[in-house]
Amino acid sequence: MKRRHFLAGASVFAVAGINPLPLFAQPTQQQLLAPGPLPEKSFGDAGAPVTVIEYASLTCGHCRNFHMTVWPDFKVKYVDTGKVRFIIREFPFDPRASAGFMLARCAGEDKWYPTLDLLYRSQDRWARVSDATSALKSIMGMTGMEGEQVEACLQDQDLLDKITAIADTGKSYGVDSTPTFFVNGEMFKGVLSLERFSEIIDPLLVAE
Repeated sequence: MKRRHFLAGASVFAVAGINPLPLFAQPTQQQLLAPGPLPEKSFGDAGAPVTVIEYASLTCGHCRNFHMTVWPDFKVKYVDTGKVRFIIREFPFDPRASAGFMLARCAGEDKWYPTLDLLYRSQDRWARVSDATSALKSIMGMTGMEGEQVEACLQDQDLLDKITAIADTGKSYGVDSTPTFFVNGEMFKGVLSLERFSEIIDPLLVAE
């Protein structure tokens, strides 16, 4: 890769992709909720009757669309009311998405989602430009992260390996596109409207 495109020596940009793993016929809810290598990033009551897991990529336009147009109303209707626990898991399809997820993790617990939201909203400014590193440094400056901190985060091989492991596990569950959702263990691919989510979730709530 050309030096002007990425940080020299930054291990995140050396990753070619996600390693293939054998696919399960269908993951069980227990398998889906098994602890991973990084703390789970979730919203809502851990005891909610419905659990929704999203596998997303930060460079995915469809994921951006979901988080900007569906997620706010979904959160109000289902998460804030205690009906759904919503989990976001990393499934980067390219090195830039890996870098974004790493930076969100490095930003700290209280800044993780604001950073994720910022990266989605500014996607065109860093995901598709020639100099992604400079763009990410500029954007992360809005969160208070200095350029040296950005470089250090992107060179954290252990963090990159753990994010890749989360994606590999998702791949073993049959995830091959983003966004992919699991609703109480049932897989749904692509952006789902609030109305479609309601068709899926409401019967599960009635059954409780």
